[in-house]
Amino acid sequence: MGNIGWTGIIIIAILVVILFGKGKISSIMGDLAKGIKSFKKGLSDDGSSKNDDNNNNSDSSNSENK
Repeated sequence: MGNIGWTGIIIIAILVVILFGKGKISSIMGDLAKGIKSFKKGLSDDGSSKNDDNNNNSDSSNSENK
């Protein structure tokens, strides 16, 4: 029951295309791609701001030690 073969996947894909239509699926995939891109951008922005904060803190501590 838990094993789905290639024929099962193809049948499910055909049913999804029949139910939703080709245009609706492409718009959903486009929205999904935009969401993933914005999520990755948010993660990279968050990571870069942490690195900037660490660099600023190390620079200030180095100037105090001089």
